Amino acid sequence: MGKPYLKHGRARRILRAALAAFVALYLLPLGTHALWRLYQHDQASSWSTANWSSAGLLPAPSTHPEAVVRIYAARAGRWRGIVAHHSWIVLKEEGASAYTRFDKVGWGTPVRENGWVPDGRWFSQEPETIVAIDGPEAERLIARIRDAIARYPYATRGGYRAWPGPNSNTFVAWIARQVPELRAVLPSNAIGRDWAPGAFDFGPTTSGEGIRLSFGGYAGFALGKSDGLELNLLGLVAGLEPLRLGVKLPGWGDLRLLPLRAPDQTKTTARDADGGLHR
Repeated sequence: MGKPYLKHGRARRILRAALAAFVALYLLPLGTHALWRLYQHDQASSWSTANWSSAGLLPAPSTHPEAVVRIYAARAGRWRGIVAHHSWIVLKEEGASAYTRFDKVGWGTPVRENGWVPDGRWFSQEPETIVAIDGPEAERLIARIRDAIARYPYATRGGYRAWPGPNSNTFVAWIARQVPELRAVLPSNAIGRDWAPGAFDFGPTTSGEGIRLSFGGYAGFALGKSDGLELNLLGLVAGLEPLRLGVKLPGWGDLRLLPLRAPDQTKTTARDADGGLHR
């Protein structure tokens, strides 16, 4: 039989190592990002004073008759922006005179159509393009996306919960999993994207190229070509993206040195097009 004090010593070492990893991977990045956010001057103090205007990401429908599919994400407002993004979907059929935007929010009827400018800033925060598909491929996908939106199971009053979900990111992630051709890699700060009903869920990532395991959105992991390796704890994600020479840190989000090219039918996204450091 092993000596009890040796077993206890080993347990303490494991516990200390786990605590050190938690501090290094989760608390330290989150704390430094919170301090950094305090000194940023692009944050609105209230809903009424925030800038919701177009960020100029979409062409005028009159000059761009092709079908369009977009997924955007932007940092949430005020203190929520320390940890979270809000994401939404924009569609335009071929020849249509206007774009249609779909969001999920936490008041009234959760799923909103055209509540804001299609490519608008969110609480004064600039949106980033997650998915950009134009032309025949977009036209082919739009009917399936609209059908998925109509079938979304948490679209009625009471169907929103900010944490761990179902929230705006849960909505977009659910649509992306119904239409895997979107190959949507949502930001690691899109809290709620991994939520699923029940205590345990195993299935594909939103990119359709990886697998994920989620314990009610409170913990889990993901592994995939486009997704990299992710460890989710209380909705906060830490991980690596080897193909992009990147890391994922709570608060800071996705920090990359290399872009990952989109599929041929998808225009290179603003998120990945310019190289450099992405977050």
